[in-house]
Amino acid sequence: MSISDTALSSAIRVLSMDAVEAANSGHPGMPMGMADVATVLFRDVLKYDSARPDWADRDRFVLSAGHGSMLIYSLLHLTGYARPTIEDIRNFRQLGSPCAGHPENFELAGIEVTTGPLGQGLAMAVGMAIAERQLNSVYGSDLVDHRTWVIAGDGCLMEGINHEAIGLAGHLGLGRMNVLWDDNRITIDGDASLSTSEDILARYAATGWHVTACDGHDFADIRRAMDEALADDRPSLIACRTIIGKGAPNKQGGHNVHGAALGAAEIAAAREVLGWTLPPFELPDDILGEWRSFGQRGVKVREAWEARLAASGKGSEFIARMAGQLPTDTGINGYIDGLLASPQKVATRKASEMALGPLTENVPAMIGGSADLTGSNNTKTKATAPFSKDDYSGRYIYYGIREFGMAAAMNGMALHGGVIPYGGTFLVFSDYCRNAIRMSALQQARVIYVLTHDSIGLGEDGPTHQPIEHVMSMRLIPNLEVFRPCDTIETAECWQLALENVSTPSVLALTRQNLPQLRDSAGMLSAKGGYTLRAASAARKVVIVATGSEVEIAVNVRDMLEADGIGVDVVSMPSVSRFTAQDAAYRNSVLPEGALRVSIEAGTTFGWEAITGLDGLRFGIDSFGASAPADVLYDHFGLTAAKIAPQIRAALGN
Repeated sequence: MSISDTALSSAIRVLSMDAVEAANSGHPGMPMGMADVATVLFRDVLKYDSARPDWADRDRFVLSAGHGSMLIYSLLHLTGYARPTIEDIRNFRQLGSPCAGHPENFELAGIEVTTGPLGQGLAMAVGMAIAERQLNSVYGSDLVDHRTWVIAGDGCLMEGINHEAIGLAGHLGLGRMNVLWDDNRITIDGDASLSTSEDILARYAATGWHVTACDGHDFADIRRAMDEALADDRPSLIACRTIIGKGAPNKQGGHNVHGAALGAAEIAAAREVLGWTLPPFELPDDILGEWRSFGQRGVKVREAWEARLAASGKGSEFIARMAGQLPTDTGINGYIDGLLASPQKVATRKASEMALGPLTENVPAMIGGSADLTGSNNTKTKATAPFSKDDYSGRYIYYGIREFGMAAAMNGMALHGGVIPYGGTFLVFSDYCRNAIRMSALQQARVIYVLTHDSIGLGEDGPTHQPIEHVMSMRLIPNLEVFRPCDTIETAECWQLALENVSTPSVLALTRQNLPQLRDSAGMLSAKGGYTLRAASAARKVVIVATGSEVEIAVNVRDMLEADGIGVDVVSMPSVSRFTAQDAAYRNSVLPEGALRVSIEAGTTFGWEAITGLDGLRFGIDSFGASAPADVLYDHFGLTAAKIAPQIRAALGN
């Protein structure tokens, strides 16, 4: 006896409402409303093998509407993934359960990306679709031939990032991407008509997408719409007209079912409507068995793919790419040797471009880009041709003025695997994409942010473009490494370290103004985060810690004080977090007790007391900048050797 479509989708509805009820917290409405669509997708269309969630050529599924996390938890359990177990689901939203309030990629295999901040899941899916096409161009359809599927809600489509993401996807012709829109016309506040009246299908069509619609509770119509999307070579949006909370007879269709437990009485009524007689967290053997067979549907496809991989001359290379391995020689050591032989006085944004030359030649996984600031960020190299719908083999993406969309897409690219994305904008515009940067860190994604024009040193553009709080605020994000190199050699070292940060995103904060090459030795000194760049000649009384463009100032202050017989160490600290992670013996050797500690950074002084102590001196800027040439601004804000040295003398009592 065959299992009905409705019985299959009812398993999702019951698991979702019971888990939310047990937690007395969560969002039952979306999983119940999209259960029918998800059933068709996971039963008939999605390419996957639940026993091998790491299969490189699987379809990627992104639940952009992450608040409905019980949808994906139910699907993973039903189709036979090792976890979540039924006990995990029983402990939904509880400490220690992998079934967190929103899906987290580091908790469960089968969760491709962490979602919850609305719109970012769909935007990350754009990055996944980019990675698939780029890898396909290198390795061919025998090894890379999969799609990216997204379930998104009204909120995902309202967020501003949606405009950026779909414009980029349409422009690039990412026809392997399909979005299933949960068109339930409900938001938390009530009917969607309270806040929106736009024609979403027309908006998507205007950006180059294929659009269609279906009855989200008619299984045949859902499949018809999916087949239509599969047949079109454009990215597709399928408007699935659904009833939020479907199956809960007294609450379905209203906003109250969006984000609250149904309550015992409504769950009992839903069980009666659904014909479900088992108690919470128990599933009929026949229904569970049918679902488990769906999870095994891709086994033969996966085995055929593995055979092609084994026979391919590029198989070993592909495996290494997907594992995120770097080549033994990235080219950086030879490049540094060249700098030692022929020092360069350039801006660190230019030093970054110079380092990227050998890196992009030797690390084909690197895919660069910029949010319409290529010539200012210096992110393009000879090895990186444009990535376009006419040539997916390119390794440079012109993101346009889409900082947030760029950052989210890079997250998706990194989490897809096989590529290492880096992208540029001005540091001050990191505010536009800050939440995506935070999501890079949370998701442990190897994404590299090239953020140039990092201080008042950018000059005449003034306070709207001059970062003040930005570098320090980036340092506050857990698992984000912020590099601020002082010269060509440190910049090269920081690039190498960023590439080696497999599960940590990186920021390179880079200057507009030229800086002298202060380093005269190799040795990857930046790997310690901070090190003594200049040691005191006289008896040490002062240790000056500086980053980036202010290291030159620190060296000049040292020279002035040493001329007076005051011993000064200069510590360059390109990565504060890396330095503070060193053992106490090393930290104390660089910052010994008994010396006056001084910090210099052309940004907020907030936070530097952790390095200088409360009795130290902190030189920086705790106001907005101003419009003037860089040298005038540095003098105006007191960031010159001539103005800092006397204050250090005064603090010493000299």
